[in-house]
Amino acid sequence: MLRKAISGFVFRSRCRRISALFLREGSETSGNGFNVRIQFSNVSDITGLYCAVVPAPDFMIPLLAWRTNPKNGHQHPNICDKSSQKIAEHIFRSLCIERHVGDSDPEPGSQLETGVQAVVGTQLPLLKSTPNWRIERNRSVSDFRQYQHLAVLQRIIEDDSTGTLATQIGRDYDVDPDVTVGIDEQLRGEKPTLHAAISCKWTLRSDRAQNVRHEFLILTRHRRGRLPHLVAVTAEPLPTRIASLARGTGEVDIVYHVLYDELIAAVEAEGTKEQRATLDELIKQDRLTNFGRLVNDLSN
Repeated sequence: MLRKAISGFVFRSRCRRISALFLREGSETSGNGFNVRIQFSNVSDITGLYCAVVPAPDFMIPLLAWRTNPKNGHQHPNICDKSSQKIAEHIFRSLCIERHVGDSDPEPGSQLETGVQAVVGTQLPLLKSTPNWRIERNRSVSDFRQYQHLAVLQRIIEDDSTGTLATQIGRDYDVDPDVTVGIDEQLRGEKPTLHAAISCKWTLRSDRAQNVRHEFLILTRHRRGRLPHLVAVTAEPLPTRIASLARGTGEVDIVYHVLYDELIAAVEAEGTKEQRATLDELIKQDRLTNFGRLVNDLSN
């Protein structure tokens, strides 16, 4: 376990919170903010403190808030339901999210999309200045070269007054991912190439996971050209729900978690044996990773 290998500790002050970073012996501190390394003789000296090896992205902090259950008046984090409440509360304590209600966007999912778009749009050109990147939200895949034929297919299905085509081959082929990363080839008359489709889910239920799988399956089967990166971003705190999307037969490349290191510490402290085993499996199989890897992965 991580805690057994700890020999150092770092405080990092960032924005509205203080994160505690565990370091292995001989490692270097890095990142933004003021770091102070403190040596401890044993792990018991740091009982009650929380670790986040890489702090959550700054855009996430204003979106996290406590909400009141109208049925019983109890407060709970806005990333959870009853089954994931203990893990979510641990995450909130580690980020010093104050226990008051109503300071977050009522629709944090859309703000998650905006935050992901901003991070990718700002950082990707810095890592790789060429080609010409186009980072957009909710753009139809038929606007990209590999999928422009889907607009024709969708129109044929909709124009079929008998409904036979919709019955036989289905509908909704022309999907619009939450965030798209396009490459503008700047060729006259050519549409941009879809480099990546990013699905952003604040939390996950079985229907949301199936929607992502369905959309990505369409992008896999019906492309004409190179397959884009097909990835998901979430703040879901329950590992078994994350597994409903991360596991599978390849519809999703990988899932990025915006509270990744806080999640690991919370599941270790509050999760059941099943939840700990599931999280360990997803990480070891590289099905779940830190949101901080996203831009670097897209640049390759």
